[in-house]
Order: sequence, then structure tokens, then C-alpha cells
Amino acid sequence: MNRLHATVTAIVSEGSLHIVTFDLSGVVLQMMSLALDPEIRVGTKVILTIKSTYIALARSFEGEVSYTNRIPATITEIRQGRLLSSILLNSQGHSVESIITRSSAERMGLAVGDTVTSPSQRYADE
Repeated sequence: MNRLHATVTAIVSEGSLHIVTFDLSGVVLQMMSLALDPEIRVGTKVILTIKSTYIALARSFEGEVSYTNRIPATITEIRQGRLLSSILLNSQGHSVESIITRSSAERMGLAVGDTVTSPSQRYADE
């Protein structure tokens, strides 16, 4: 599980739906929430948890997709298993792990030092 320290920069609500915006060392992230703790306000420092399997990787990422969160990162380590690959990333001093299939890592030709974008959000924008 990835744990990222961020700061809440905006909250937009409609009924029980909330779109919360965070600053992660200059990278803007967003999430949708149906249950927002009333103590969470703009300026609140939080720890975001993101499953490693929810972090996709892209090389030369261009175009429009429904993913809001796009984290630029550098690959620092690749651990190959028989079926899965653990790709360790550094983004603005934050360590992040992405778990993808080994075949995807090989198809993409990923290597330590490569720059990638991690489009990662469980819920797509509507």
C-alpha cells in the first residue's frame, strides 16, 4: 500500500458527493468521496493510501483519458516475479509502487531510470 503525504487544496461538494483536490509536492491529485470526515478542510494535511495495483504506468503518455491523477515519476527499481512485476517509482521525493503484470513490464521495455506517468485513479471522472 502506498502512503503519500499531501495537503487538501480544494473541496467541491454536491449533496453527499465530494471532489477533494490535494497537493503532493506540486502534483495535483483528486479523489471522489461519498463520506468525507467533517475534520477534512482546505489546508488539512492527510495521508493518501493507494493500492499498488491501482497505479497504472504509461510511457510517452499523451491524449485525453478519464484519469484525473497523473503522477510523473522515475523508475528506481524493478522486481520481476513469475507473473507480476513490482515497479518502484520516485515522484518528487515520494516513493510509490506499481504492481503490473510481468508481460506488461516486458512489453513496455521498462528499465531503471525511465521516466513514466502513472495515471492512477480508481474512479474515472464523469
